[in-house]
Amino acid sequence: MSDPAVVLDDLRSESDELDLLVGELTSAQWAGPTPAPRWSVAHQIAHLAWTDAAALLAVTDPEAFAAQIEKALAAPDSFVDEGAEAGAALPPGELLASWRDGRERLQQALRKVPAGARFPWYGPPMSAASMATGRLMETWAHGQDIADALGAVREPTARLRHVAHIGIRARDFAFGARGLTPPAEPFRVELTAPGGDLWAYGPEDAAQRVTGPALDFCLLVTQRAHRDDLAVRAEGADADRWLDIAQAFAGPAGPGRGPKAA
Repeated sequence: MSDPAVVLDDLRSESDELDLLVGELTSAQWAGPTPAPRWSVAHQIAHLAWTDAAALLAVTDPEAFAAQIEKALAAPDSFVDEGAEAGAALPPGELLASWRDGRERLQQALRKVPAGARFPWYGPPMSAASMATGRLMETWAHGQDIADALGAVREPTARLRHVAHIGIRARDFAFGARGLTPPAEPFRVELTAPGGDLWAYGPEDAAQRVTGPALDFCLLVTQRAHRDDLAVRAEGADADRWLDIAQAFAGPAGPGRGPKAA
């Protein structure tokens, strides 16, 4: 089990890095488009702020969070966009301040969660470590959208291990989200970390294998790039199918990004 304090430290670093990217943007840049259809830079940050607020509610008031679940079930295809729209309508300075305040409040709440405690979420119940991992994954993924929109190149870090971890753990969810039966056997996943180390998961003798750079795998499972544009490779039919549908996030199956050549 991951140490919540370690993951939370990495979440703070990931958030701070993104904050440096958006902190000095002009109003025009905040309104500029990102690779996500109909989402501006402001929508991306508004979504992070909205999800941080939802996570804080789940941690501090599970009964109130249950009402949010009902809203999500009533409008599964629009409730996320509605939250982003509301935040994106704020003046950039106000939105930035809201995101900063909300993510810090969530940090403090998660650091106080008793060991072994779990709380509700839009998917399975979460521990403090799993919630922090999910928030880091989303912060990195939406940060990638913003970086792409601004033409910025981010240096990959060892924090990608959290994103890779959640992407691998979500394998069966990705199959189930598309009405497919998850494979019964475990996969072997071998990823080359930004520093050159090998991150390995699953049995060494598994017939189904996925290999490649950790950055490319993380771009794949967060659906920030098409597999045709990445150096992630599969051995075995089930592993190959997974690379077509992988998603590290909860919710309905996303369409993903098309190949650059398309």
